[in-house]
Amino acid sequence: MIDSMIQLAAGEEQSPLIPPGPELLVGTIAFAIVFFFFWKKLLPNINKVLEQRREAIEGGIEKAEAAQTEAQSVLEQYKAQLAEARHEAARLRQEAQEQGAQLIAEMRSEGQRQREEIIAAGHAQIAADRKAASQSLRQDVGQLATTLAGKLVGESLEDHARQSRTIDRFLDELEEKAEAAR
Repeated sequence: MIDSMIQLAAGEEQSPLIPPGPELLVGTIAFAIVFFFFWKKLLPNINKVLEQRREAIEGGIEKAEAAQTEAQSVLEQYKAQLAEARHEAARLRQEAQEQGAQLIAEMRSEGQRQREEIIAAGHAQIAADRKAASQSLRQDVGQLATTLAGKLVGESLEDHARQSRTIDRFLDELEEKAEAAR
């Protein structure tokens, strides 16, 4: 302040950019004290916090990479299990189709066998019924022929042996005529 007055009195003009000497000295000392305080106290704390933050970030990145690797591994396992499950499902479906086809073939063969048995039994029954009807018809025709022949001849043809031969001969002749007509 005294300097500034001296300068004003001297008529010198002071530059607004250059501070007066004592102010410059006090400012430099104050700056050195503040700089020393920051350098000794604040700068290590800032560096420590920055280092912790860097370590936390790097640890987080490593954890994220580990988690991503684990997730990829789990994904691959799930994909393998899914592929295995699909393969197993296809195998089961194939087995079911084969069993179904085999069951159908067995049922068809069983149905065919039963049909053949029914047809054979039907044919046997028809043959037995035809034979029984033929014998019954022979007896009835024989009886009628014997009675009719007895009335025509005027004698009784009650002799059983003779009656049987006559009936057989008569029916054989009828069958021959029937076959010739065909």
